[in-house]
Amino acid sequence: MMIKIGLKQKKRLSKVIFYILGLLVAVIVCIPFYWMIITSLKGKGAIMSIPVQWIPKNPTLTAYKKLLAMPEFMSSIMNSFYISVACTALRLLCAAMAAFALTKIPFRGRNTVFGIYVTALMIPAQITFIPLFIIMTKLNLTNSLNSFLFLQLFNAFAIFMLRQRMMTINDAYIEAAVIDGASMWKIFFKIVLPMSGSTLATLAILSFMDMWNDYLLPLVLLSDRSKFTLPLLLSTLSGQYKNQYNLTMAGALISIIPILVVYILAQKYFKEGLNLGGVKG
Repeated sequence: MMIKIGLKQKKRLSKVIFYILGLLVAVIVCIPFYWMIITSLKGKGAIMSIPVQWIPKNPTLTAYKKLLAMPEFMSSIMNSFYISVACTALRLLCAAMAAFALTKIPFRGRNTVFGIYVTALMIPAQITFIPLFIIMTKLNLTNSLNSFLFLQLFNAFAIFMLRQRMMTINDAYIEAAVIDGASMWKIFFKIVLPMSGSTLATLAILSFMDMWNDYLLPLVLLSDRSKFTLPLLLSTLSGQYKNQYNLTMAGALISIIPILVVYILAQKYFKEGLNLGGVKG
């Protein structure tokens, strides 16, 4: 009896230690976000005050008002929204069509083609920037927001995830639709895409976050300040407004809001999509 009580106490103690460690990690992770918030609410004189003001004495929204009053700041938000939404939609459509062909349409060399797609996942994107810039220059697509759409025609990760999901869809659904006289386009849009909804939602979140936070690719393709995306414009604020850290922090917080909104709206599909993406039919 004494041994059983001892084991229960050890389990309870281990749970308490686990929860305490988890709480400490959560606090440590939240400190940078809290620092960003309080810095954005400080006036110019309170930013470098000693001792540090962990709770602003005179909080102000001056930094946010100054940012929102900049025409280039608002245009950068619209540019980022356009690129993120349009690129996400085009990436998912092209990847879904490619995955459908690689799983449900038999043709010679299908596995070889998929192997090439998987190989592309091992190539770092950074080493392709120079040839990409040369190609885009010859096509007169540099310094254009539409150039980002052209690059979404091929995305190996999205194709891989959707292929893994579509492999779990029973071919009997497609065979029954073919017997009823449905075309491949109708099968694709009416049967396969709805059954891949969770994976599409997961990829939509990842794609939107990828395009919204992307800094290097816009840096390579864009030179006109009026066409800058939000991450690109925020990087210029640190040089233009050297000591106005409240302005930089306010811009960073504003850039986080759309990602949080998208994730909150689609989070219930996120875990399910990741689980299904790793299942082989």
